[in-house]
Amino acid sequence: MKIRVLLVDDQSIIREGLGSLLRSKPDIEIVGEAENGQIAVEKAIALQPDVVLMDVRMPVMDGVAAIRSLRQKNPNIKVLVLTTFDDDEYITQAMRFGAKGYLLKDTPSAELAEAIRAVHKGYTQMGPGLFEKVMLAPPTAEPEPSPEFEQLTPREKEVLQLIAQGLNNREIAKALYISERTVKNHVNSILGRLNLRDRTQAAIFASRLPSGKE
Repeated sequence: MKIRVLLVDDQSIIREGLGSLLRSKPDIEIVGEAENGQIAVEKAIALQPDVVLMDVRMPVMDGVAAIRSLRQKNPNIKVLVLTTFDDDEYITQAMRFGAKGYLLKDTPSAELAEAIRAVHKGYTQMGPGLFEKVMLAPPTAEPEPSPEFEQLTPREKEVLQLIAQGLNNREIAKALYISERTVKNHVNSILGRLNLRDRTQAAIFASRLPSGKE
């Protein structure tokens, strides 16, 4: 019985390359592709793959938020991260939210296939040096709310909390009874005020706030 895989990457050339490599493996079947986290979650729920091969940095919804959302909706689907980013925070958050493995895109195709098989069986897979990178990272002190956080409006704090829960703009809009355009404006404002690069960093920021502050 073949291992059913969903490919998630915002670059079509990467998806095509991965698809070609993995389709050559007799025990792996590519059941679908997605170019961002939001579509990945939707397709994963519809297609029910065994393994989702997930990138981290993507538009609309990043991979970390997608992992969290997917694990909440169907914890039986296993996620293996495949990305170019070996940032400690990305690795830690991806694993914390339910990823079964974290590999870099320079992983040889044979090793990638083996990692997919291992994750399908329930094992955890980490690229060379990544486990040590996370374990040897200095402990994070109990955070205090930054002055920038206190400058967020009550609505922006609500949006930030929902970002941390893995919701996309559409879901946030529905939860708060506002338009997606308004949500997008709030997200941009939050990133600017907190000097953050993307939604993943916003989710990480919120998860590190003292209890009751997010």
